[in-house]
Amino acid sequence: MDDDDALAGRSRLEAVAYRMLGSADEAGEAVDEALRESERLATVGGRPLDTLARICLERLRARETHRTAPWDPWDPWDTPAERPGPGTTPTGPPDPALLAALEALTPPERLAFVLHDLFDVPYEEIAPVLERTPAAARQLAARARHRVRGTEEMPEPDPARQRETVAAFLAAARDGDSEALLALLDPDVALRADPTAVRAGMRTAHGAGTVALALAGPIREARQALVDGAAGLVLTRGGRPDTVFAFTVLEGRITSVDVLADEGHLGRLTVRPLTENSNTAP
Repeated sequence: MDDDDALAGRSRLEAVAYRMLGSADEAGEAVDEALRESERLATVGGRPLDTLARICLERLRARETHRTAPWDPWDPWDTPAERPGPGTTPTGPPDPALLAALEALTPPERLAFVLHDLFDVPYEEIAPVLERTPAAARQLAARARHRVRGTEEMPEPDPARQRETVAAFLAAARDGDSEALLALLDPDVALRADPTAVRAGMRTAHGAGTVALALAGPIREARQALVDGAAGLVLTRGGRPDTVFAFTVLEGRITSVDVLADEGHLGRLTVRPLTENSNTAP
């Protein structure tokens, strides 16, 4: 590889890392680490992009674990996010609106969206980095696309199974069955809470163990519900939704939970309580 090719390759890696991490300095550190690691793994076929993706994913997970600020799920949607044309590769600093929108994603969602939607990396190449199937990588990118752009229906390949998973999670919380709770949570699950939910005592969390602890108590009195058509739970007060738990389920495991209690947020949702044990609206 000549100097021009090397510079072009590094430029692309930096563009990926910047969109993955949201910081030019951190992106540069990640690229340096990836190139060093790729040189070490050159004899076994290590690719710089794969190595960079894994490094960024680890950094995003560490960041999620230490997240303390309340989360506003609609704030990033107030401005349009970057939309590259077909076959184009983003270069230079990313659109600030895009970076704001990407902060609403879980680490796996962000990786799948950035690599596939912004850099045309096939799902078959993204899946090994995430340690998931290509179909699961596709679903993560679709979920991210829905969060970032807010213009597409969130795909629900098996809504009945998703409702069953949430119902089983609720039953495990009521029974105090910690093993069942953990079994239903993805190891990389993220729990986000808006400001009102945080003031009421809900905390953000990342990872199956911490998310199970954070949710086991608060959801015991909740009812099953459809939240904008997707599986969820709701706590009511005076016959009206007081707190909503919106779940994302992928291949039978919960990958994210959004806890919404702000009046403004609840007003933007369509919440339909379900009849217990039947998963049908009353």
